Amino acid sequence: MKTKHFARGATASLAVMAALSIGTWAYAKPAAGPLPGGTLDPTSIPKFVESLVIPPSMPQTASADPAVSYYEIAVRQFEQQILPVGMPQSTVWSYGSVNHPGTFNYPAFTIEAKRNKPVRVKWINDLKDAAGNFLPHLMPVDQTLHWANPPGGTTERDMRGTDPTPYKGPVPISVHLHGGHSSEESDGYPTAWFLPAANDIPAGYATVGSLYDSYKAKFEASHPGVTWEPGTAVLEYANDQRAATLWYHDHTMGMTRLNVMAGPAGFYLLRGAPGDLAAAGDMDLGYNPPGATLGQGVGLGPITEIPLAIQDRSFNQDGSIFYPTSRQFFDGFSGPYAPESDIAPIWNPEFFGNTMVVNGRTWPRLNVERRRYRLRLLNGSDSRFLILAMSNGLPFHQIGSDGGLLPKQVEHTRLLLGPAERADVIVDFSKVPLGTQIVLQNLGPDSPFGGGNFAPSDPGTTGQVMRFDVVSNASTADATVQPAKLRLPAFTKLGKETNRRQVSLNEAMSDVLMGVGPRAAHLGVVSMGKKPTGVPLGFEAPVTENPAMDSIETWEIYNFTADAHPIHIHAVQFQVVDRQGIGSPTLRPPEPGEDGDKDTVIAYPGEITRVKARYDIPGLFVWHCHIISHEDNEMMRPFRIGSGSMAMPMP
Repeated sequence: MKTKHFARGATASLAVMAALSIGTWAYAKPAAGPLPGGTLDPTSIPKFVESLVIPPSMPQTASADPAVSYYEIAVRQFEQQILPVGMPQSTVWSYGSVNHPGTFNYPAFTIEAKRNKPVRVKWINDLKDAAGNFLPHLMPVDQTLHWANPPGGTTERDMRGTDPTPYKGPVPISVHLHGGHSSEESDGYPTAWFLPAANDIPAGYATVGSLYDSYKAKFEASHPGVTWEPGTAVLEYANDQRAATLWYHDHTMGMTRLNVMAGPAGFYLLRGAPGDLAAAGDMDLGYNPPGATLGQGVGLGPITEIPLAIQDRSFNQDGSIFYPTSRQFFDGFSGPYAPESDIAPIWNPEFFGNTMVVNGRTWPRLNVERRRYRLRLLNGSDSRFLILAMSNGLPFHQIGSDGGLLPKQVEHTRLLLGPAERADVIVDFSKVPLGTQIVLQNLGPDSPFGGGNFAPSDPGTTGQVMRFDVVSNASTADATVQPAKLRLPAFTKLGKETNRRQVSLNEAMSDVLMGVGPRAAHLGVVSMGKKPTGVPLGFEAPVTENPAMDSIETWEIYNFTADAHPIHIHAVQFQVVDRQGIGSPTLRPPEPGEDGDKDTVIAYPGEITRVKARYDIPGLFVWHCHIISHEDNEMMRPFRIGSGSMAMPMP
């Protein structure tokens, strides 16, 4: 039976739901069985029969400008074997180099970048068929949300629609480098989307979002000779930040959950250049990263630096990716829906798949040697919080988080990752007996996470992620350093704050149907009366967060909801200061592994989470919950760094 996961705060005490420290989780009985979703029973999918795919590096495109690394990357539709061989292929979308047709893959090939050498990408919306006509979405698009809304034309784009039926038109895209220190025109703003340059765009449709033209003009003015052609956007990433595990994905207004569910996402690994390692907060750890050819590393021997994108999906028997076509799937509510009420007819407040997918394959296996491996972990799920553990108790030695290497390594036997969070870890297989098979487990819940007491995922399905098979001794000398002996680069803490502000996370029930909800989630500000109260604000409300240029601000994030939310702030890497129960005098320091740079932080229910950042790029950006289903329905707000209009740009 579906429950109103997202709306528990309507009846539950926040004091009872308040998150406990990571070290004091308590587990109830595991889930009773696999989650519903799709016509393919997840227990019928063979596990650990297909090898893990390690995405190679994305090939560059020749450029006359040697000062930049140049790429021409399109998003296209194609078939891929996600389920084991012998089962149907799946139709997906993903990115690839238009000059290298064999590079289209889900997840996308990895963009390798060097610090202080800009990467320029011509992003191409190629969601067209062979005849040049647009392809409709693979997922059901809810037109009653605040979304891109191309049918609204130039006067009603980027607004809430009224048509309750699924959208069948051309698909908009906008690409965001998550964790990037990017200028506003290159950040992938949600309303800077663009349609494919298809033959059959319906008359009256807006072909670009409300901010596309102004960002086009700004970019072209600062980059003479560069043109944003129809169906494209050219973005540039300065890479003027610490070496880090970043990733790129779609960020279209009101459609991010659907576009990402279809596949478009990839790693972006920013490294220090030779001679610049210390300044980049980087070091040569001696691991062998993937090269330009599938299955081959940059150096000799096995690939020992491996990015792992972990996601949950559900499938139908024909191999298609399942996504709910009605709100009824979530909680049984069968209407009335918008426009007859304020409950969206298709949007689901959260999505939990019943099958685990790693690097585009269900429950893969990886043959490893008896040596150390560096794993760059990404939780790419919509709503699922992961708590990772090795079935034999082998620890993770965490050396980095979202924004780069930590001040010192941290050992975990259980590793928590909220959606969009990354962890850079070393796993030492050198003393594991030959023939050992180790399952990477997920002990997180099959429902929203809030800390405290919860039931772990179904142990037969979503409780397993992938398997490591120890098959041989090291084939080459392992020159890496034991994690406990690593001396990581110096880390500089931010200085004294110049401003402190309060922001809030809020849930909203229906305004017209008694007891029905959730209707949406909102960010907002805080009213500081006798007790703090959240003031919810919609995306279209005037900007309330306006850090001055080069200021250091501490944001106090008040979570008035019943669940944890992974909060992502664009344009900055921040540092976690502390946490505190709302109304409690007790401060809790950052959790182990949170003492470096981050761009996504878990804000626990009933708590204040404090983060500090330097705001040094002028322009308009967004901050939002990275439970993507929340982000797509109002849990996203604009903020502006420096001077400029506080009003939202109109269509």
